Amino acid sequence: MAVKSVQLGQVWRKDDDGRDYSEVFSQYAVLRPAEVTAPDAPTVRVKVAKGAQGASLPGFTFTQEGSF
Repeated sequence: MAVKSVQLGQVWRKDDDGRDYSEVFSQYAVLRPAEVTAPDAPTVRVKVAKGAQGASLPGFTFTQEGSF
């Protein structure tokens, strides 16, 4: 799913495991689980895909539809 822009603080759901992640940057998303244990969890780095429809994170779904 594409959004107008990928912004810091958005929450994305990983498609293969259904877990939510946050902490996004403009060229690469550096994600960690959006849970209380997030400060201790390992991060996942994902290249932001940009196209005519907007920006997306391959393998992740934006979870705040209509919020931005």
